[in-house]
Amino acid sequence: MIGAMLGEAWMAMGANRLRTILTMLGMVIGVGAVILMLAIGQGAQQQVQASIASMGSNLFIIVSGSTTSGGARMGAGAAPTLTVADAQAIEELPLVAAAAPSSPGTAQMVYGSNNWSTQIIGTTPSYLAVRDWRLSSGFPFTDSDVRSATRVALLGQTVAKNLFGDEDPVGQTLRIKNSPYVVLGVLAAKGQSLDGRDQDDTVLIPVTTAQRKLFGTQFAGTVRAISAQAESSEAMPAVEKSINELLRQRHRIREGADNDFTVRNLTAMANTAAETAEVMSLMLGAIASISLLVGGIGIMNIMLVSVTERTREIGIRMAIGARGKDILLQFLLEAIIISVIGCLIGVMLGVGGALAVNKISGMPILVTVTSIVTAFAVAAAVGIFFGWYPARKASILRPIDALRFQ
Repeated sequence: MIGAMLGEAWMAMGANRLRTILTMLGMVIGVGAVILMLAIGQGAQQQVQASIASMGSNLFIIVSGSTTSGGARMGAGAAPTLTVADAQAIEELPLVAAAAPSSPGTAQMVYGSNNWSTQIIGTTPSYLAVRDWRLSSGFPFTDSDVRSATRVALLGQTVAKNLFGDEDPVGQTLRIKNSPYVVLGVLAAKGQSLDGRDQDDTVLIPVTTAQRKLFGTQFAGTVRAISAQAESSEAMPAVEKSINELLRQRHRIREGADNDFTVRNLTAMANTAAETAEVMSLMLGAIASISLLVGGIGIMNIMLVSVTERTREIGIRMAIGARGKDILLQFLLEAIIISVIGCLIGVMLGVGGALAVNKISGMPILVTVTSIVTAFAVAAAVGIFFGWYPARKASILRPIDALRFQ
């Protein structure tokens, strides 16, 4: 019986092809828009999460304080208030997994006929642990290299590619400010940070080498910043409090006076960015879902017109024995067919549109099975919901009234 009804529904739709296609169009556009918008939103969310993961987990950055010169107030990091010893003391705190000082600068690097200007960070071996940064080849420098101020370097992927091309950099010697440095290893790719900076365009060297032989320092042992990693996300509030108390004590800051350093919780900032991306994804999906509602109303309107046009047909069916639920099922099947076919075409349009956006603009997209199933299910439910009213209206017609309808 259902098979026969499906056949009749298909024939009724075929008799008004243009109207049927226009009715489906609402569902096609609605489903396609939802999948495309969700793909863009989830792609952005995934990119933010990847950037967060690349920064390192449970991360704090302690920046040295500001200074005033000639009435001009400098920004954070201008005053040399942090030292390598501060980093060592922070690393010994409870609930701190690792801590590493940073003494950054920029210099021109040369290998053979190639040269590249990049950021060079003087630090300690703990920096790799703090940033969750592995090596793709070679090995890291050691505490012995730090004590001896050895001229050794770890290259980021971008630097290695621009200086060495396809050649293996490990064991090679390059020049930084006309001084030779041996490449011990190549860092694994990190990608872009949340602010769009290329994290792989970086070179790591021992902090003492940076201070004594490359950039120099105004005061021996001072550094621009310290990176610290808490053992867990739950321990971060306690670690932040401990860092503040320790540094105030070490820097002999009297009670009530301002800190000569700033502790920044990068994980909290990153989580805020992730929440923003998630909200954006939901908003894009919600906006696109409005078109599904419009498509459902379109189905209802067309089905009401169909019921009006076929009122005499309904009366004849009832006169020869059709029951109200048979009429209800007949028109409901037509709404279901329109919804399902429109949804299938919309899925193909949405996925194809997302791939096209990625190819043309390079914008990150993420098409998931969940988003496809959700869009399909919601669209089908909307179509059936709005198709039920016209079907119900047809099923409660009195045969005598239907036969008299002109």
